Amino acid sequence: MTPHLRFAPSPTGYLHYGNLRTAVLNYLYAKKHGGHFLLRLDDTDRERSTEEFAAQIAEDLRWLGFTWDGQAKQSDRTARYEAAAEQLKAAGRLYACFETPDELDRRRKRQLASGRPPIYDRAALKLTDEERARLEAEGRAPHWRFRLDNSGASGGIVPEHTNVAWDDLIRGNQTVDLGSLSDPVLIRADGTFLYTFTSVVDDIDFGITHIIRGEDHVTNTGVQVDLFKALGAKPPAIAHHALLTASGDLKMSKRSGDMALMNSRELEPMAVASYVALIGTSDAIEPMRSMDELASMLDLSHVSTSAARFDLGELKALNARFLHATPYGEVADRLTAKGIGGGEAFWLAVRGNVSVFDDVDGWWRVVDQEIAPVIEDAEFLAKAAAVLPAEPWGEATWSDWTNAVKAATGAKGKALFHPLRLALTAQESGPELKALLPLIGREKVLARLAGKTA
Repeated sequence: MTPHLRFAPSPTGYLHYGNLRTAVLNYLYAKKHGGHFLLRLDDTDRERSTEEFAAQIAEDLRWLGFTWDGQAKQSDRTARYEAAAEQLKAAGRLYACFETPDELDRRRKRQLASGRPPIYDRAALKLTDEERARLEAEGRAPHWRFRLDNSGASGGIVPEHTNVAWDDLIRGNQTVDLGSLSDPVLIRADGTFLYTFTSVVDDIDFGITHIIRGEDHVTNTGVQVDLFKALGAKPPAIAHHALLTASGDLKMSKRSGDMALMNSRELEPMAVASYVALIGTSDAIEPMRSMDELASMLDLSHVSTSAARFDLGELKALNARFLHATPYGEVADRLTAKGIGGGEAFWLAVRGNVSVFDDVDGWWRVVDQEIAPVIEDAEFLAKAAAVLPAEPWGEATWSDWTNAVKAATGAKGKALFHPLRLALTAQESGPELKALLPLIGREKVLARLAGKTA
């Protein structure tokens, strides 16, 4: 059976690293197993869902390298949800409730005060037709609850212990006691649908076979498995990964902005994908070069059930490692777009000294633009200039020149190399000068040795 997976964000904020992990795991699973991947926008929250957030989520995923086989949004599927609701009503699984939020709150407080669990007592099921008519005449619009499958006790009025179990692809055998839960509200009093309901209807209609999501949905899964069955469908295979926690003062929230993916455009997409896929697993965190390569590594049994700490510094270090191993062919067009020449020789010279790709701009200035040299010892530099070899230059030029300077001045070690690096690059450290020297050229080298801006 071809697996069908989906990523279903709510467009109520920007995509952040926490929910990106869910997206990546679903995408890689589909890719590894030759499956289909759906992008579905769960935009039932009318007040906070915006087109801006929806567009940004799609743009972030495309930047990362995602493609999808289909796209949908829940706001387009109201008629389908209404039909499914009627199906549940006809089966006696969806019932009207008229309590106000204040009434429910007071009831919960009484339950807690008397030592009882604060779950809904299904009082609405006891209403007579006359009582319902009276409440409607008062102007009360009902909200609708799904009667969980624990109907063995008291004719379904009082919840009893009824377990829903599944073999979680990450966490192993899982059980949720429906008797410990309130019948969930599926339709608000204003007629809008809640995620618990719409997500199940969508998963049925789009043939979703596997759901990978955060562990904060474990209890939801118990309810939704029951809802799948009530709608006559087989529940998908389900996996719950541990949530990422942010290090330091960062906040893992799509509304905080701290961890928004849109703020990470200076990083390499595959470094980001590799990090969020491999953090919190038993696999070494290595920068993979393609989604196919990363997908081949995916094994849900390697995903830990313990929370993983997201470290932005660690991600940036991984990004640097990715660039250090990047062949010229993968960046040639990007260098050209920046107006950077030098070809492969320039990239191979500097890639080991870039943490993000835009660092190449600074090294191109060193090679091709004017810089103000730092003069540590003018007399020493004058002697070095006197023995500077004629062009053409190659990789051996640096060694030949420094040997000549050593012979002319007696300098060695730091006393030999440090003044030359400061004069030629104005930097304390950087790429090997044997690679940079031919790129800078003899004219600029002589000018910089003389302390001139060049």
